[in-house]
Parts: sequence; structure tokens; C-alpha cells
Amino acid sequence: MSFKVRDKVVIITGGSSGIGLELVKLFLAEGAKVAWCGRNQEKLQSTFDALSAEYDANQMFIHHCDVLDKEQVEDYVALVIKKFGAIDMLVNNAGQGKVADFFATEEQDWVDELKLKVFSVVNMINATLPHLKQSDIASITNVNSLLGLKPETHMVATSVARAGLLNLSKNLANELVKENIRVNSILIGLVESGQWRRRFEERSDKTKNWQEWTAHVAAKKQIPLGRLGKPEEAAYALLFLASPLSSYTTGSVVDVSGGLSKEI
Repeated sequence: MSFKVRDKVVIITGGSSGIGLELVKLFLAEGAKVAWCGRNQEKLQSTFDALSAEYDANQMFIHHCDVLDKEQVEDYVALVIKKFGAIDMLVNNAGQGKVADFFATEEQDWVDELKLKVFSVVNMINATLPHLKQSDIASITNVNSLLGLKPETHMVATSVARAGLLNLSKNLANELVKENIRVNSILIGLVESGQWRRRFEERSDKTKNWQEWTAHVAAKKQIPLGRLGKPEEAAYALLFLASPLSSYTTGSVVDVSGGLSKEI
């Protein structure tokens, strides 16, 4: 099945690892032109070099960019246009969480979380919007967290920021429909990552292997599917929402949390 994105241009933030990197691979496999950015130039170059062995390097573009910096974002988007001449899809994927309850959350933590989860998205959308308006398949897809609907006290600032992004996505879907730009989101739960690997290496009980240990984590979190999610599983949902295959879908939220959400 084709996702109808061959030779279309997608920007993916946070594309050098995890969900972002898996999405880069999926788009390249579909024949899209893929521009991805991040704050670590070494990781960006490493992913580019590795993928160049499998895909056409002319279909790829990497650049160091801090999505919190409006000027860097504008410069990055200008470089993408110079390279590919258009932007058809934007996937906002930057941001990890702050572990702290209300009393342990400093004022700057609130600011930092809102900047990373909301203002980074605003920066990218503002910079790409003039180009998305010219596309016949334009879409914006935001990677969000189940925390936006199901807040956790030990991640209070992140939960608040995630709820803000959820609200922003819905508002944008309503406002940008007149420009024929679709806006959708996914909500992830617990997904395998470098952070979870580090926790596994630092575990006190060394008798459990990775599968057993993550199954135990999933059981404690009451995840019905009994395991952590895989980055590629979230990436497939993003590919669908970003692509023309979901051309009649906007303002939607796809839950990719393994059944963790109990809401109807």
C-alpha cells in the first residue's frame, strides 16, 4: 500500500532518534524527501550517514536547529526550501518530560516545559505555514502524550504543557481548515527509548531481562497490552496522519498508548 508521499517534502523535528528517526525511515521508504533536525549535530550526521547507505542522499536533508529559537527555525525552514523547493508536511516531535510534582517544580521548569511543548510547535508552524499553504496535501501532525488527557502528579508541568498542545492542535485544525491544512495529533504512553534503556541498566534486580523488566513496568502501569510501545508503532500512526491517506481527517487525536487510556 502506498501512502502517496513520493517526492513530497516533510519536515520532522527531533528526527535523530526514537520515534522521529523511525518516522524518517518510513518516509524515505515511501519515496518522500525528508528534512529532519535536532540539537545534536553529531547524532544528525550519524543518522544521515547510516541512512545514506540505504536511501538516496539527495532525498535527505539534515541541519542543526534548536526549535526554541525562532531565528534558527526560520533559517532552517529557508534552507529546506532552498534544498527541496517546497514543504508539504510538518511533524512536530521535540520534547521529553520533566519529572517533578508541584512542590518540586521551580518557576523556570514551568517556563521551560511550555516553551518546549508549545512554543517550539508555534515556531515551526509560523515558519512553515506560508509554504504549507501552497501544498495540495498540507498537514501538520503533533506528537503529544497521554499526559495531555491523563495528568500525572509526578509530571505536573509536563502534563499542563501537554494539555496546552492538545488544545492548540484542536484550535489550529479549526482555523487552518480554510487553508486546506489538516492538523492532527497522536498521544503516546510509555515508549521504548534510551531513557528506558538507561533505567534498565541501572535496575536493582538484575535477574530480569529486557522483555521481563519492561513487562513488569507495563504491569505496574496497568498497560493492557502488557509491554512498552515501540517507536515504529507510533511512527506508523504519524505517517498515516501526515499522508494523504488520512485526507478526510483533521482535529483528530490517535491514542497510541497500548490501551493505557481508560477514557471513552
